[in-house]
Amino acid sequence: MSEFVVKAAVKDALSEKNVAGDFYEALDEEVEELLEEAAARAEANGRKTVQPRDL
Repeated sequence: MSEFVVKAAVKDALSEKNVAGDFYEALDEEVEELLEEAAARAEANGRKTVQPRDL
């Protein structure tokens, strides 16, 4: 599994909350899926460059 999420950044963003240990893995999976979908949309539109609108 790739690691896209920086745990320290998540901890900083959620400093007022407790974060479960398995939250990071679930978040990483969501990010990976989002990236795959954005890449597929760019390709479907004939582009090699993934742009914000692909999200």
